[in-house]
Amino acid sequence: MQTKAAILYQLNEPLEIETLQMPRLEAGQVLVKIAYSGLCGTQLLEIQGKKGIDRYLPHALGHEASGTVVEIGPGVTRLKPSDRVVLSWIKGPGLDAKGPGYRTARDGAVVNAGSIATFSELAIVAENRCTVIPPEFSLDAAALLGCAVPTGAGIVLNQMRANGSDSLVIFGAGGIGLSALLAAASLNCFPIVVVDISHDKLEFAKSLGATDVVSALSPSALEEIQSITRGGADFCLEASGAAPAMELAFQATRRHGGRCILAGNLCHGSTIAIDPFELIMGKCVEGTVGGNANMPRDIASYLRLNRKGSFPFERLISNIYGLDTINQGFESLKKGLLGRALIQMET
Repeated sequence: MQTKAAILYQLNEPLEIETLQMPRLEAGQVLVKIAYSGLCGTQLLEIQGKKGIDRYLPHALGHEASGTVVEIGPGVTRLKPSDRVVLSWIKGPGLDAKGPGYRTARDGAVVNAGSIATFSELAIVAENRCTVIPPEFSLDAAALLGCAVPTGAGIVLNQMRANGSDSLVIFGAGGIGLSALLAAASLNCFPIVVVDISHDKLEFAKSLGATDVVSALSPSALEEIQSITRGGADFCLEASGAAPAMELAFQATRRHGGRCILAGNLCHGSTIAIDPFELIMGKCVEGTVGGNANMPRDIASYLRLNRKGSFPFERLISNIYGLDTINQGFESLKKGLLGRALIQMET
């Protein structure tokens, strides 16, 4: 069995479309026919070599997707062929299998892959990276449940445990930031402020429920946020992956119990500066691992909210590319495209 896949051979070079030989499934592995895979800034950093030394070139990429189970390996008990699934880098229940041993069809060269890599028509992934979804749910929107939605919404619902009386400022109107916005809007948080450098993204955020927007390019951005939130926000979420935004998010967090959560990825070796006096004034800064997601529980919850119309995360889909045009998708991501772009494997 063979599959087409987008492979990273050299840093700062376009992905190459390669035909891979599929090995036999080993314990804990699952063969999935990929329907859609999401484009994320984390992969862009990886392609650009901004996550540090890459010891695994050449390798497959992609960490959020949707698809259909084709075959299960030894020991797999939670899945069966024909199940529709969300694929995620966030671990769920089940076996945590090693990466598959892909080889190129043209010369048998090794192509590395971890427990999940989804920029391919077929993918071998670990059982614990798969979550079953109802067969009637659209596979394009389902791909967003692999990373953007559980991380962004999970930060608001699982980590912040926000409610309608809380003020929230979101820095970065990409997939994670907008997912957090949808979750906050479903809770009727007030105000919900979105900060970004893009006018178009800010307008889009208003259409999704932001009560206020602030341009990060404004020299008075901090003062504007503090005016809206009456001195500082209960919660600030940074999801842009920019050091100035992280620093601004901490500054915009209120004293005496305000929490600033950093979700964005900086380049390897980068640092930020914060005033430690603000810590002893009661501010808290913390990170997140996938929004503290419990994938079976959280995905089921997001689907229920979506059916009720209170969590329309399918609106985040902005562009759909084919596997052969995946590099165009990454170029659009560099330029700050709206929402979340998908790669469609099925044609």
